[in-house]
Amino acid sequence: MHPTPIEPAFENGGRVSVLRDAGHPPREIDDAHVIQQSLRLPDRFSVLYDRYFMEIHRYVGGRLGTQTADDLTAEVFLAAFRGRAGFDGRRGVVRGWLYGIATNIIAQHRKSESRRLEILQRTPQQDAVEAGHEDLVAHRMSAVDLRGHLAAALNAISDADRDVLLLVAIAELSYEEVAQALGIPAGTVGSRLNRARKKLRAALGGAHPMLGDSDG
Repeated sequence: MHPTPIEPAFENGGRVSVLRDAGHPPREIDDAHVIQQSLRLPDRFSVLYDRYFMEIHRYVGGRLGTQTADDLTAEVFLAAFRGRAGFDGRRGVVRGWLYGIATNIIAQHRKSESRRLEILQRTPQQDAVEAGHEDLVAHRMSAVDLRGHLAAALNAISDADRDVLLLVAIAELSYEEVAQALGIPAGTVGSRLNRARKKLRAALGGAHPMLGDSDG
């Protein structure tokens, strides 16, 4: 049985083809090995697209909105495909590498993220939920009836601290994965995360709807 292409190939249309082979489930293939294979067989990169597209889309959507995420997530994977020869497995895992690319692309849209947070501050809770209940951050904000205050607090912290906070809160990355994604020491991840948590707690009067664990 031959693999069936589901999407146009990267080289032809800026998207990756999703190739499925019932005898070899993608989850059983090592990510770093797939990168190496794709240098000779570009269509092999489709395994990573198929494996990580939805969670990268969720992360980008949580920060910039789901409509923007459609285009930017495709941009993330196109950038990853073009830069795959530079992936170094000794420095971390493919998942962290992909989130690093996603965060760099989000950084090019800081104004859009800030505007979105400003809108969330002003939008009534019910309207926000109806407009996009799939938005993880907005959902968490509305769930505790603090979304406007939380949006304001998120908008007030530094870009660097917000990147760390949301890689943990939305992407659920470990300190090591965040460190790889941002190219910083794990200790710096911890200090930025603690600083962001303290600022959010102070702004919300002690409540912390996004991260329930204690500092430290």
